[in-house]
Order: sequence, then C-alpha cells, then structure tokens
Amino acid sequence: MRSWLGILGSRACMKSGALALAFLVLAPGRPLLAQFSDAHLRAGRLDGPIVLDGVLDEPSWSEAPSIDNLTMIVPDEGAEPSGRTTIRVLVGPREIVFGVVCEDPDASGIVSFTKERDGRLDSEDHIKIVLDPFRDGRTGYVFMVNPGGARYDALVANRGESENSNWDGIWDAATDRNENGWSLELRVPVQTLNFEGGRDDWGLNIERRIQRLLETDRWASPRRDWRVTQTSRAGTLSGLPEFDLGLGLGVRPALTGGYNRDRSSTDPDIEPSLDVQQRLGANLLSSFTVNTDFAETEVDARQTNLTRFPLFFPEKRTFFLEGTDIFDFGLGLGRDVIPFFSRRVGLVRGREVPIRFGGKLNGRISGTNVGALAVHTGSVADAVPEATMGVFRVSRNIFAESSVGAIGTFGDPVGRTGAYTAGVDFTYQTSRFRGDKNFLIGVWGLLTERDDLVGDKFGWGAKIDYPNDLWDVSFTFRKLGDAFDPSMGFVPRVAHRYYRAGITYSPRPNTPWLRQVFVRSFPQLFVDLSGRWQSYRLFTIPLSLDLESGDSPRFSLAPAGERLDEPFEIADGVVIPPGQYEWMRYSLGWEFAAKRKLAGGVGWEFGSFYEGTLSTFEVEASWTPSPLVTLQASLERNDADIPWGRFEQNLIGTRVRLNISPDLQLNSFVQYDNISNSLGSNTRLRWNFRPEGDLFVIYNYNQNRILDRWSRDQDGLIVKFQYMFRR
Repeated sequence: MRSWLGILGSRACMKSGALALAFLVLAPGRPLLAQFSDAHLRAGRLDGPIVLDGVLDEPSWSEAPSIDNLTMIVPDEGAEPSGRTTIRVLVGPREIVFGVVCEDPDASGIVSFTKERDGRLDSEDHIKIVLDPFRDGRTGYVFMVNPGGARYDALVANRGESENSNWDGIWDAATDRNENGWSLELRVPVQTLNFEGGRDDWGLNIERRIQRLLETDRWASPRRDWRVTQTSRAGTLSGLPEFDLGLGLGVRPALTGGYNRDRSSTDPDIEPSLDVQQRLGANLLSSFTVNTDFAETEVDARQTNLTRFPLFFPEKRTFFLEGTDIFDFGLGLGRDVIPFFSRRVGLVRGREVPIRFGGKLNGRISGTNVGALAVHTGSVADAVPEATMGVFRVSRNIFAESSVGAIGTFGDPVGRTGAYTAGVDFTYQTSRFRGDKNFLIGVWGLLTERDDLVGDKFGWGAKIDYPNDLWDVSFTFRKLGDAFDPSMGFVPRVAHRYYRAGITYSPRPNTPWLRQVFVRSFPQLFVDLSGRWQSYRLFTIPLSLDLESGDSPRFSLAPAGERLDEPFEIADGVVIPPGQYEWMRYSLGWEFAAKRKLAGGVGWEFGSFYEGTLSTFEVEASWTPSPLVTLQASLERNDADIPWGRFEQNLIGTRVRLNISPDLQLNSFVQYDNISNSLGSNTRLRWNFRPEGDLFVIYNYNQNRILDRWSRDQDGLIVKFQYMFRR
C-alpha cells in the first residue's frame, strides 16, 4: 500500500487538491468571524479641518468619544499605568485622524532619540496603532510614532507573530511635548488602506510604551500571551462612514538622473518611470509599473557566511512590498522555503536586471485574499535574456482565525523553460486554546517543475506551535526532494528531511532587580533522503535574563555536527575535505538597555569547529548625543584555526544619521570586509516634503584594496524625485 505521503506528493493529488481548494475559495458564504475583544470606541465626526501639529485643540476633538486609559501588561499585568493615555478618533469621508494624549508624571524622563522613517522605535517611548480594516482577525496595518514625531509603518505578518516594516504607506503625524507629557495627531488617508466596503466598524488596538520604566500599556486584550498585532484580539472602532475614494486613481511619476563611474568610463543617465494604482472598489488594488526604478532603496548590509548555503537578504523595493502579506505562504517556513521571493525579479546573482513593465493585483473579497503579479524584465548582455514571470496567491479565511490557500508561480529569471511552482497550505489558528492561549498547526505542500529538473520535485512540511508568555513550544518538520528548485523562490538547502523543536520557559520571578528569566532549547536535525544525518545543532540557552535595568545578559552552548560529502571551501584557499565533523560551541553576551543614549550589545562565541577552533566576536553600539545626531557602529570578527588553514573574517560597519526632522534625514552607511577587500559607502538623503512626495539624493562610493594599495573601484550619484497624484 502506498503511504499517505506518497499520495500527497503525486501530481494527481496536487491537481485534485487544487480543485478542492478552488471550490472552497469560490464557495458562497462568509467564514466564521474572529472573536474580538469587548473593547469598543466610537469614532467622532470630523467637522472642519485639523491642523496637524500634535495639539488636540480643534472643537472636533472635545466632542469625540474617547478611550480614557489603557491597562498595563508589563511589568505588572492588569495594573494601572504609570501615566494616563487618552485616545480619540475622528473620521471624515476621505481620512481617519487619531488624537492621543500621553500624560507622564516625569516628562523630563521621556526617551525619544530617533527621527528617521521606520527607525527602531520599539526602544523608545511610542504609541502603536494597529488597524484591521477587513475585520478578519488575521491581517492589518501598523502605525507607530515616538514623541519626536518619527514615523514607522508596517503590515501585520505571520498572523500577528511579526511585522513587515519594509512597507511604506502615505500618511502623516505630528507631536507636541510639554510639561505634562506629550501628544500626537496622526492622519491616514483612506486611499492608503485596503478595506472592506460597506463596513461601519474596523478592528483597532493601541499600545503605549514608557521606555524609561520598560512599561507597556494596551487597550484591547491586555495580556502578555497576546501581541498587539494579533488582530483577532483587537477591539472595535465603530461609527465609520461610507468612505469616499474618489476615482481611486493614484499616479506616481518619477525621474531619476545621475552618473555611474568606474575606472575606465563615466555613464550619465536620466530615466523616467511611472507607477499607476487603480482601486477596483475599496478592497482591491491594481498596480501597474513602467521602467521600474529602485534607485532610492538602501544598500544591503553585508554578512559573513561560514556555511555551505546562500544567505538571505530582504526585499526593500516599494512595488513588491505593497500587499506583500497576501503572498505569505505556509506556517513555519521562515527563510528556509519561500515559494515566491520577489528579489528573484530584477536581480540575478547580485546584478540588476531592468524591469520593463509589470502589473499587480491584491486585496480581499468576502473572506478570500487574492494576489497576483506579472513582470517582464529586459535582457542583460551575456547574462540573462528577456523573461516574463508571475505569481498568484489565493487563501480563504475559515473558522474563526484559520485559513486554507494555494500559490502558483510561472517563469524563470534566467530564461530556463517550463518553469512553474504550485502549492497548497492550511493553517489552523486559535487564541482561545484552553480558554486563553495561542495554538497553531499548519501543513503545506509544494511541487516545482522545470525542463531541466530530474528527480523528486516535491516538498511538504508541518508545524505545531504553542507561542505563549510562560511556555513557547513548537515542532517543525519538512521534506524537500533532490530536484525541488522553485525558479521564483528562495530555498537554500534541498534533498533533506528536517526536524526542529523549540522549547522556551520564561517565568517572571517576583524579584526587584529581575524582570524575566528565559531557559531555551532549539534542537534541529537534517537527514538526507536515505536517512543519514547531514547536520545537527542543539542550541541551548541555559540562562538569559531581562533585568529591571533593561540589560540582558545571556549564556548559551551548542553541540553541532556536519557531514560533508564533497569538499567545502570555507574561505579563500581553505578547503575542508569530505568527512564527519562534530564540535561544541559556547557563547556569552550582554545587551545593554536601549533607554540610554549609549546602547548596544556585545557577544563572544568560542569553542571547537571542524577539528580546530573558531572565535567570533561581535559588537553593536549606538550613541545619540542629541536628537539631531545618531552614531552607530558594528563589528564582527571570525578567527578560525583549523587543520586545513587559518583565516580571519572582519566585517565593520558604521552609520551616521543626521535627524534634521521627521521629514528630512541624511544617512551615511560605510561598510568594510576583508573577504572582498572592499570599502563601500552609501550616503542617502531623503526629503519627504509632502506625504505624497519624496526627493532622494544618493551617493555610492566603493574602493578595493589590491596588494597594499587602495584604489577607487566605482562611484555614482543618483537623484530621484517622485510624487503621487491621487484622485
């Protein structure tokens, strides 16, 4: 009798599963609604203009209903907050405006350094607003502002377990500080959001951080087991009008000019580009791009790599980030299996490929999430031909917090023929397991195809997760065939079975100097398809502490092993022969409280490594002497001595930020590593002169070290102007 795994892996099963899924997605009716919190706020009517200055002095504010206070969740769950927080919401036909007053008995102690867009506001005083415009309890938008007016936005990702901060929406905020604390006004045009038309209520939650006290207060569902981004636990914002989207049309022309100069020539260039967005109702957004340009995107941070597998770098390009949460697939895949990875489009082996045009559709219809993208890229001489690629994703909300879905891709970035990927996934999720605990279980399956693939092209996996404050326990399994290679995806390692468990015990002792204790263990094992082990690692943290001061010391150990079936060049000229290797690693670390002007962390990892030794030293530091200037530095040094050679890897990064205002920042990021023997700088000025418009000025400079001399490799200047016209 064939095993059920074999049946699942057959094409017949994939096709029948897809048909069953299509029936489920297209079936009439609505899924069961998530069970939201009882917290409720009715929006006030926006009568007259609001001057966005952070001062709630317009008549509309005094007439609007309010949230009179939040509830503490950290350090004392259920306690009265140290400072009162009052929240009001005003709505008009085309915008939503939030007004928040944050009282503080010690206003001089407010922690606020950052002014950059999408900065690390978690380490400062801030207000965090989470909206669920579809009221589906699974998705949402995040807006966060600190007392200095710095803005952060994100999409709710992984069902509330994380956030995608690379998304940038059009919105604005202003703050005011006084002797009683600080206050905030935040305006979001409804055209920035996808939402379900005809609803007069949305999901809403609000959280406040008082950093000097390491205190977090929340409005709805103020429990440590739940995150503010779990929109299934959000409160209700009611009294919403029938919003006016106008034509629902957004047109963003852009002009990019500059030069790129290498050792032999200078190439000036001026390129126009165009992005067009058209709403197909309140809940669907279509986008079209021509001659897409990503000049304003910040450079990737360099990484060292002591493994045999490629590293992951996140997507940062605006066109691909809109609606990216809809394309999330499967539970527990992380960065190990991504069936659609948008960096495969327009980037091949680190080289930029021109995107001639592309189209995109994303949104939600009656409990069904839909996303589709198609892009045509140009050719690069002696590298890649022209190519057309695309992806679709559809998922259906079922039960209170669960979903079932499908994904498919077509095309290949380097022109290989017959390429496609198809898959299905199901995730059961509840935040009411045993009454009030989080519990998830998910399964997924993927089939890849391409004319040059021979072998097992199927992959599947499952995860069980119990992510809660005291206990966080999970188990993950996956199997990938030897020919599993999604052309549009990211899969660093194939031909294996993978087992991983995660156990975290986090008690909160009633001790004046100690907030929380963490004891963690993450055993993982890779075996090949014949059952032989390939790699293992038992990463264990016997002790990690969160001190009342905000500092966090830790100690860990990790027995590990690696079986090499072929030689592995770990560094230039250092080749490890095939064989079976086992070693033991230890680490010590200390993370310093982020509430101080000088913050950061230090870590030292040491022990045996491939029959030799490896010492890794890491330092990160951030100093903000004034709100105007932030200085950051990082260092990673790997010093290895193994029988086949000795090598050192040094990676140094420095960043200088001039925070002139929340709308005007100048950043200079300098990186050096002795692996490539190159020194590179990326200096980037961004002026957000209006919520709809940006001016970028970017200067890139690279030097290479040849023998004992440094020489310029290349440099370039880019100026980009873009503006979104909405009608």
